[in-house]
Amino acid sequence: MTITITAFERSPDRGRGLARDMRVRWALEEVGEPYEVRLLSFKAMKEPAHLALQPFGQIPTYEEGDLTLFESGAIVFHIAERHAGLLPVDGNARARAISWMFSALNTVEPPIVDHSLARILERDQPWYEQRLRALESSIRKRLDSLSAHLGDADWLDGAFSAGDLLMVSVLLRLKSSNILDDYPSLAAYVARAEARPAYQRAFAAQLAVFQAASAG
Repeated sequence: MTITITAFERSPDRGRGLARDMRVRWALEEVGEPYEVRLLSFKAMKEPAHLALQPFGQIPTYEEGDLTLFESGAIVFHIAERHAGLLPVDGNARARAISWMFSALNTVEPPIVDHSLARILERDQPWYEQRLRALESSIRKRLDSLSAHLGDADWLDGAFSAGDLLMVSVLLRLKSSNILDDYPSLAAYVARAEARPAYQRAFAAQLAVFQAASAG
């Protein structure tokens, strides 16, 4: 059965690999599963056909036979469960990798996303500087702990896993700031992940969509 995912027709990330379909593309490339992409306009994302797949009118969605999923973390988890390569075989190591998946999305990502949005949407507000400092402080607390755990290891817990895939996807959002520069081990961690052939293929595929839309 062919896997079909949805993605932005014109991504607001401007081809930087930050839209959440990138996580799903990367996971599918890591496990060697072919997939098709259905591109959606912002208008189409709010229409009944898409809302039947994604109640909140977002991307990505995942369709395979009679299975439809939404939320990028849940989709990556499903791919990792179904195909070898993203979760360890050992039960304890597998549970730890899943913990890292949750921590990437629930602990590390929220202040990073809030920081990105504040820089775009709240710049003209009187509380902007104070809010930015508070969010940066929260991000740095998370990065301090993450950096301490990683140490000089290549990955979070042994071999590369879905936990690393989601964590790096989150950390990539810091590229537009200078925060990650203060954490050399984490910057190197992100660079290692970006160098993976599966990441490169996924990034090129997403970038091609943006370039085609821009050319049109």
